[in-house]
Amino acid sequence: MKKFLVFALLVVSFVVLAQPKLTIWCSEKQVDILQKLGEEFKAKYGVEVEVQYVNFQDIKSKFLTAAPEGQGADIIVGAHDWVGELAVNGLIEPIPNFADLKNFYETALNAFSYGGKLYGVPYAMEAIALIYNKDYVPEPPKTMDELIEVAKQIDEEFGGEVRGFITSAAEFYYIAPFIFGYGGYVFKQTEKGLDVNDIGLANEGAIKGVKLLKRMVDEGILDPSDNYQIMDSMFREGQAAMIINGPWAVKAYKDAGIDYGVSPIPDLEPGVPAKPFVGVQGFMVNAKSPNKLLAIEFLTSFIAKKETMYRIYLADPRLPARKDVLELVKDNPDVVGFTQSAANGIPMPNVPQMAAVWAAMNDALNLVVNGKATVEEALKNAVERIKSQIQ
Repeated sequence: MKKFLVFALLVVSFVVLAQPKLTIWCSEKQVDILQKLGEEFKAKYGVEVEVQYVNFQDIKSKFLTAAPEGQGADIIVGAHDWVGELAVNGLIEPIPNFADLKNFYETALNAFSYGGKLYGVPYAMEAIALIYNKDYVPEPPKTMDELIEVAKQIDEEFGGEVRGFITSAAEFYYIAPFIFGYGGYVFKQTEKGLDVNDIGLANEGAIKGVKLLKRMVDEGILDPSDNYQIMDSMFREGQAAMIINGPWAVKAYKDAGIDYGVSPIPDLEPGVPAKPFVGVQGFMVNAKSPNKLLAIEFLTSFIAKKETMYRIYLADPRLPARKDVLELVKDNPDVVGFTQSAANGIPMPNVPQMAAVWAAMNDALNLVVNGKATVEEALKNAVERIKSQIQ
């Protein structure tokens, strides 16, 4: 009750003194539900909430440009691996302790923590998994050899009109499960945290993982031009039998009437599980915003509530970051499949140095799948490029 009164007084003071408006930048997955929640917040507290759609890939770069000037959104919705870079640059505000904090998974809170401070309110956890069309693949393959065999059979049977398997061939995020499964790593995990000077993206395991990708290209399972848009659209249109994608995508497949299933990415070899990145999505507050106190209250006293988080899950069905919300949906087969995949996963590093990794590795994979460099050469050069950028 006391907390509510403090919140109400804070809102009233803002309304009387400044007539504030909260602006949120988010991707298309959250726009509709956040607009509805914003309208309810305005009706209850008189504070307008403007939700602006920004391409997910552009949110961080746009925020990095606007926030230092005291501009841009009051709140952004994004991934936990942005936290280190934004916190070091003083662009996001620490989130103080709040009543519902105990209801969130430690994994999700730790992902949004940096330097001992919490910098975001998490709402979902995620890991990519194998998504298969049951019309073509009644039971998911258990190993990558089985997947390749099934994919070849489907490619031959449908003469190319239906692809047996597609993933985003030159995108590190989607190839990482092969690299990590065989023993590659981004930064070495030590007792004191991540050692950013120890990069394992050109070690024996990483090379073996990327050679699995190259094998699928050489054997005609994957095309060098395969990317997320091709994978996503073909599966939604019933023209792909198996893909590797995340929980953010399944609502569209369900809406399209695809009879799909979700399972862990097949073992790379019997007993060698694929290890995807585990990511966390959440809300972060602009430290330079004149409305940051109101933004924090909006998140901790309204967005972080169980009912609100459940409604966000229904609109954007990823694994809930709140324990009691996950309990509500634990029998959902999609949740079970993605949870099993995440159980094999590795938390995505949230240190600032991670920003140097993506482009270097994407470029390396692009060279490999297009036959312009050997796996060894491409990964060695990528690691040298990462080191040069973080020193």
